[in-house]
Amino acid sequence: MSDELVRVEGVGRDFGRGDRVVHAVRDVSFTARRGELVAIRGRSGAGKTTLLNIVGGLDRPTTGRVVVAGHDLTAADETQLLDLRRGTIGFVFQSFGLLPILSAAENVGVPLRLAKMPAAQREERVAMLLELVGLGGHAAQRPNELSGGQQQRVAVARALANDPQLLIADEPTGQLDSQTGRSIMDLLRALVHARGMTALVATHDPGLIELADRVLVLRDGHLAPADEGSEATVCPSPCPPRVGHR
Repeated sequence: MSDELVRVEGVGRDFGRGDRVVHAVRDVSFTARRGELVAIRGRSGAGKTTLLNIVGGLDRPTTGRVVVAGHDLTAADETQLLDLRRGTIGFVFQSFGLLPILSAAENVGVPLRLAKMPAAQREERVAMLLELVGLGGHAAQRPNELSGGQQQRVAVARALANDPQLLIADEPTGQLDSQTGRSIMDLLRALVHARGMTALVATHDPGLIELADRVLVLRDGHLAPADEGSEATVCPSPCPPRVGHR
């Protein structure tokens, strides 16, 4: 099995037409390995969300190519993309995205219901995932009975439901205080390294950036060159270990 899980080649995404065209992402290329947490850093409007949507199969590039786990997303039809999003890619969003009328366990179980997993097997997996994210005692609580950090942990558990190879997290700590945000990023890092997944995490928080194995900096839709400015950029491959972090 190849160590490379994600390959992005010359990807661009334009919106609008003629004089009103906006180049949201321009000629972006990078790879990401299994077991690697890659942070994508950039100011608001830099193109982070657009790039993540393209890599996750939620949007199509105007130019370029994206390959995830050997699947060419650029050439895939909508049915193939849906299958990839359900089985290969997990998503965590800033807004949590939990269904308010469902309990924590029921929210985590939604992807498993869509996959038609038998009830007994589904309940066992949901219980395991909630324990994994530290919420084993909160299965019956609804989102409004949980703190922001707990809701995001439920969202992480839901993203892991179908055992994805790629985890995409778009500003997953944006609605959390710094301490809670740090705990979520610690959790993502631990899960990536323990399960051999790849994670692409968009964030602008310098305190969270340092937990990543590698950092990409987007500026006006472009990847910033390694010697530009003082912001962290792509480190050499393989990346050196982070000293002082678990």
